[in-house]
Amino acid sequence: MIKAMHIVLAATLLLPGLAAAEPSVGETLAKKSGCFACHSVARKVIGPAYKDVADRYDGDKGAMDKLVRKVKDGGSGVWGPAGMPPHPQLKDDDIRTIVSWVLVQK
Repeated sequence: MIKAMHIVLAATLLLPGLAAAEPSVGETLAKKSGCFACHSVARKVIGPAYKDVADRYDGDKGAMDKLVRKVKDGGSGVWGPAGMPPHPQLKDDDIRTIVSWVLVQK
């Protein structure tokens, strides 16, 4: 999975025009899963902006597992009083794809 994340990151860095023109699988899954009801890429809505999440977890080797658990189980207190509802219906692989996309939104 780490190798796949590196490939996605490299493609995003090397092909910025293509990445901007066509949504990634992670972005498409985030939209389909309703994530954009509470989040956006650049600004706080109810939950934090994805760019802020990427900044906070930059360099954190455990970020993927932490964020997958947060999406799956929900939680509160990390970004303020609004809670993250649990999303047990999402497949772990889909959550990992979404989180991989979020973590490159700097």
